[in-house]
Amino acid sequence: MTSKRILMGNEAIAFGAMKAGLQVASGYPGTPSTEVMETIASHASKYGIYAEWATNEKVALETAVGAAYSGANTLVTMKQVGLNVASDPLMSLSYIGVKGSLVILVSDDPGPHSSQTEQDTRAFGHFSNIPVLDPSTPQEAYDMAKLAFRLSHEMEIPVILRTTTRVSHGCADVVTEDIEPAGRDIEGYVKEPRWTIFPKLTAQRHPWLEDLQIRISDRFSDHFSENTFNSISKGNSKIGIASSGVSSLYTNEATNKQTGTFSHFKLATVHPFPEKAALEFLSDITDLIVIEELDPYLEEQFLQLIGRHHLDVNVYGKKNGHFPVSGEYDVDVVIEGVNSSLQSMNAEVPLLTHSTPVVARENIPSLPVRPPTFCAGCMHRTVFYAFKKAAAKLKKENGKGTVFSGDIGCYTLGNAQPLNMVDTCLCMGAGISMAAGLSHTQQYQEGNYAKQVAFIGDSTFFHSGIAAMISAVYNNADITLAVLDNRTTAMTGHQPHPGIGLTAMGNPTKAIDIAEVLRSCGVDLVETIEADDLGKCIETAKMAIEYEGPSAVVFKGKCVGITKATGQYVIDEEKCTGCNFCVSQLGCPAIFSMSSGIPQIQDNCTGCSLCAQVCPSDAIDLREVLQ
Repeated sequence: MTSKRILMGNEAIAFGAMKAGLQVASGYPGTPSTEVMETIASHASKYGIYAEWATNEKVALETAVGAAYSGANTLVTMKQVGLNVASDPLMSLSYIGVKGSLVILVSDDPGPHSSQTEQDTRAFGHFSNIPVLDPSTPQEAYDMAKLAFRLSHEMEIPVILRTTTRVSHGCADVVTEDIEPAGRDIEGYVKEPRWTIFPKLTAQRHPWLEDLQIRISDRFSDHFSENTFNSISKGNSKIGIASSGVSSLYTNEATNKQTGTFSHFKLATVHPFPEKAALEFLSDITDLIVIEELDPYLEEQFLQLIGRHHLDVNVYGKKNGHFPVSGEYDVDVVIEGVNSSLQSMNAEVPLLTHSTPVVARENIPSLPVRPPTFCAGCMHRTVFYAFKKAAAKLKKENGKGTVFSGDIGCYTLGNAQPLNMVDTCLCMGAGISMAAGLSHTQQYQEGNYAKQVAFIGDSTFFHSGIAAMISAVYNNADITLAVLDNRTTAMTGHQPHPGIGLTAMGNPTKAIDIAEVLRSCGVDLVETIEADDLGKCIETAKMAIEYEGPSAVVFKGKCVGITKATGQYVIDEEKCTGCNFCVSQLGCPAIFSMSSGIPQIQDNCTGCSLCAQVCPSDAIDLREVLQ
């Protein structure tokens, strides 16, 4: 039985995986991939699936690999920068292969909207010799998830299912099929020499891996008779367009008034490149326009193919400046790029026109600036402010400053004014390692810095902070670690982690105590305090910074994104002097400056009391306690 439902692309992938017989799923949350695992976890018990959030992407992949070696149908999920973390096992895995099936869902983030980079996973598939599928719609995401499992099982190799933000988070009608509980028995692990990678095995398997690329390329070229993932539409000119992913949708919309003009090659199986199909497409054209977000991956594949076969085809894309080399595309970007290409080739075809009038950027009314900031009542604001005050006291006492190394999570927003408390931010877990590196250089500059301070969240601590802290202790780095423990993975939607006491499937488990882990890493000074008492936070932060050698403070609090407000505060206008200290020092979105000079606290106040604790006039009072 089939049914039609509105699904987000990530949800469609989850349902496609479950329809394909998924048995084991593992991942680490990261926008825009998170909803795949959340959807699977919510249906896991019903369909007999084991699902887990791992401590990081490397562990997630290795867990899935172990299950696949036992013959299970497995899935691992992550965002594009998470693939960097998982790349160590990935590169070896392509040589070894799998016995069951293993699909690696990786979500790229053109823009970027919520990432450090605009990394393109298609290039990573090419680098690792692993097939890459690139859906353009939620329906294709569903269908290609099923294909990925079939292909992985047939070829005995992992398959990457690569999406982008607009596919992952876009919603559309998706035709799905009924899912049966996973009934296939897992064969179990069978000892074989192929599961242990050594140089000799690598040398033996590398020719197999290269031959496999040709077989898969041929298979992708032959898919035209099986499905519509790859398609060629013929036009009445000698101009062709090649595209993949969501760029194919932009292309269709941009050219909808001239659908008969251009031949269009829509690619969904992007690696290995389907050469036979591409040659068929190129045989009828003299000019090729390549439309793709991020890297010029398809463009380079076509250029190599054209050169190798000595074809007389001109290529227009990123490399000759017709399309942007970064950022997210839309219909307007595609129209501008195609028109630029047409003008360059002096084509005797009309330029593309916009379906709706384009408003010049200078005529667009300006919108209010809304810089990203912590939620009203976020515990992170209290901790950052406490360290700011503690560092100021130390500088006044001994003339030395402090460097604050940040990390990836909500607390990255500590870099914004008025807190301005994040001096470095690189990748997950790097805050600790960078603080350690700074400590080994700054100590030689006498009188420069008193201490290096690193901030890290609870989920990130488990992800990659532990190894960094062990290294810092082992190498005598003089750093202070502040762990911001709000008992959730807040940035990606409040997923559980090892410190919570619940698994992805909602089952109770042992909660790992961060303070005890730090002590076991060799940190001698470890303090745990609640983050609601500003005075105590300042005192503890100062003590930790002054301590010689590695020190740590675990600040505990609640994420206001998943807890109810405890109360609301109000400004006593008779006491308020209009100093605006609460506004200028905290940057809380619940407090606003008014033309009258007296700030106002809005209804989004959650009752954290930080403003009341910093008010020099004692003019902020608790109005009501909320139940």
